[in-house]
Amino acid sequence: MSRVGNKPIEVPAGVNVRVEGQTVVAEGPLGKLEREIRPEVTVTHDAGERTLVIGRRGEDRFSRAYHGLTRALLQNMVIGVSAGYQKKLEIVGVGYLAAIQGGVLQLRVGFANEIQKKIPAGLNVTCPDQTHVVIKGCDKQLVGQFAAEVRSIRKPEPYKGKGVRYDGEQIKLKPGKAAT
Repeated sequence: MSRVGNKPIEVPAGVNVRVEGQTVVAEGPLGKLEREIRPEVTVTHDAGERTLVIGRRGEDRFSRAYHGLTRALLQNMVIGVSAGYQKKLEIVGVGYLAAIQGGVLQLRVGFANEIQKKIPAGLNVTCPDQTHVVIKGCDKQLVGQFAAEVRSIRKPEPYKGKGVRYDGEQIKLKPGKAAT
């Protein structure tokens, strides 16, 4: 029995949720998200109590698996359109910097050329200073995916810690060859 799937989703004020067949649409102050749900799962919206209840059609393995997954995905949609998601990246290294110009994130991270990464639609990317990048959006998957792609351009190296890292990420530094 899925403990996650049985918990109802609270819909905050200012968020409008519609269930249209196998499609769930959530609209809020930060945007609009929609998701197709699997046929093994049912979603009912109680407008009076402002909750979403997720049920399953059977007791087979896939129905049980998709029950909790669907509930988590719909919860992320509701949170995304009401509060939004944010990832912060920090750029560490001498001469390493980031800038935004016309919908393109420009990174100078030690390569011969400047790396240019197009910002996807639906994301708000800002650079408060040259060594920090803030990615905001209502789609949790899109925010995390773009942050991971930017980080993968120059991952933090283990000797000096230079590269692009998540804000607050601890890098375990190795001792150099002089330590032996």
